[in-house]
Amino acid sequence: MRTLIIGDIHGGLRALHQILERANVTQKDTLIFLGDYVDGWSQSPQVIDFLIELDKKQNCVFIRGNHDDLLLSWLHESKDNLLWYKHGGEATVLAYAKVDDETKKKHIKFLKSLSNHYLDEKNRLFVHAGFTNMNGIDFEYFPELFYWDRTLWETALALDKNIKTNDLTYPKRFTLYKEIYIGHTPVTRIGKTIPVQMATVWNLDTGAAFAGPLTIMDIDSKEFWQSEPLPHLYPNEKGRN
Repeated sequence: MRTLIIGDIHGGLRALHQILERANVTQKDTLIFLGDYVDGWSQSPQVIDFLIELDKKQNCVFIRGNHDDLLLSWLHESKDNLLWYKHGGEATVLAYAKVDDETKKKHIKFLKSLSNHYLDEKNRLFVHAGFTNMNGIDFEYFPELFYWDRTLWETALALDKNIKTNDLTYPKRFTLYKEIYIGHTPVTRIGKTIPVQMATVWNLDTGAAFAGPLTIMDIDSKEFWQSEPLPHLYPNEKGRN
C-alpha cells in the first residue's frame, strides 16, 4: 500500500487519468490531493464528479485550494469575482453552464467538505499553499492563508542552504513538521517541471494550469509520474496561459 500525492489539477481530467494509470494506482493506495481541482482547462465539473466517485472506492484526502474556494463562492453564493474569471474561472463558468442543479448541489457539498490541511501519523503536513504562524497550523489566525499563502514557499526558496536547522536564524516554520507538501505556486516559475524540495517543503505544483504536466508522487520513495503537458492534452484550449 502506497501513499500518493497529487498536485494542482485545474480542470485537467485527461491528465488525472494519465497519472493514475502511469503510477498503476490501485484501490489499496491512499491518495492525497493538494487542491485546486478546478479553473484552467474545460473539465472542472468532470474532475469533481470523478473525485466524488473515486472517494467511494479508496482512501482519499482532499485539501482545499484557493480556486476551489472561489468556485464554492460562485456556486453557493453566486459571487462574481472578475479576478477569478481572468485566472481560470472563465473556463469553469462556461463548463458549468452545461451542469444540472442536482449535480451542482453535489459539487457544493464536496467543496464544503474539503480540508484546510492534513497531518499524518509521521508528522508530515499537507496543505495547499502554506501557513504563516511560526508556531504552526493550530495557531494560524486566518484560515484562508492555508490556501492563499506564498510566504512559506518564498522563504524556502530564499533560505541560505548553509544555515543549519539548530541555528537561531533558521525559520521555525521549517522545524515543526518532518515534511511539508504544498501546491499553489507553480515550480515553472523557477524553471522546473518536476517536484521541487526546498528545506522541508516539497512543491507538487508542476504547472498543469499552464504549460506543465500534472504530477503524482509516492511520499515514501519520492518516485513520481507525470502526464503529458496539459496543452498537448487540450490543444484547442488556452488553460490559464
